[in-house]
Amino acid sequence: MTTSSPPQSKAPAFAPMTAAVMWMGLSLLSFSAIAIAGRESGRVLPTTELIFWRSLIGVAVLAVVYRWQGAGADGPRTTLLPLHGVRSLIHFAAQYSWLYALTLIPLVELFALEFTAPLWVTLFAPMFLGERLTGWRLLAATVGFIGALCVVEPGIFQGRMQFTASTGTLYAVAAALGFGASMLLTKRLTRVDPALRILFWMQVLQATIAAVLLAVTWIRSGQWPLVGGTSTPPAVWGWVAVIGIAGLTAHFGLTRAFKLADAIVVAPMDFLRLPLIALIGAVVYGEALRPGLVVGAAIVVLGNAINLAAEARAKAITRAKADTA
Repeated sequence: MTTSSPPQSKAPAFAPMTAAVMWMGLSLLSFSAIAIAGRESGRVLPTTELIFWRSLIGVAVLAVVYRWQGAGADGPRTTLLPLHGVRSLIHFAAQYSWLYALTLIPLVELFALEFTAPLWVTLFAPMFLGERLTGWRLLAATVGFIGALCVVEPGIFQGRMQFTASTGTLYAVAAALGFGASMLLTKRLTRVDPALRILFWMQVLQATIAAVLLAVTWIRSGQWPLVGGTSTPPAVWGWVAVIGIAGLTAHFGLTRAFKLADAIVVAPMDFLRLPLIALIGAVVYGEALRPGLVVGAAIVVLGNAINLAAEARAKAITRAKADTA
């Protein structure tokens, strides 16, 4: 008499940390595409209108996705609508600041200032998410932040004791603070809602916020603010479409990464966008690669290496303890 062996569970294609890195890679490329498309379309379209079209495209694409796969467990119904609302409002303000600064300062400066967001995540994740703030994680975030400062090259790095912030710089800092808060709320939401649902509600609520602001502008000025018509070059709408699609893939990748790894681990990976956007700025827009930029980019990469190596070591120690227990 023979007995059949019990079915073996299928092993995951990638380890959680490897998968998180891959999702972050998609997010990095998508955010870079948004920067180029945002700068090109921002020369014609007002920022609020740009967010409106971006979010509307996102809603349309996600509606098709839901229609194709069926609602099921990943449907849009949520019990956390107030939290989604707070996150969307904060992210809207941060996104507005980021897109506005995009037209005022070099790409690499904007991204370098934006990269202070993971520092806020590192400092406040233990308070709001209950994650551990280890010495290695704090070191990685600090090193990455120092690298970002070197890229901007504020006055103190040039022998001056004051730093004069331009309007674009101030908007970039505001965006960083908003994105940091949004990251924390995203991680909080992933404990209950799947990535697609989080993305759907962000698009719906941001489109609603933008529509309300555009309506207010219409009432006050008596003129509908949407440009449209023959006054807008057709190429602009192509750039808007890129922003809409890349916005989805960027946030979906980011949300999936947060689902697979701690926020303190995922957020510093975003520093790798700095050398990437520096290269894009130099090739596409002729933005100079200053010495501080090269040094700062290297320090940023070092910070990520410290973070990933420390996380891998911690996982190995945990597995070793489990095997000997």
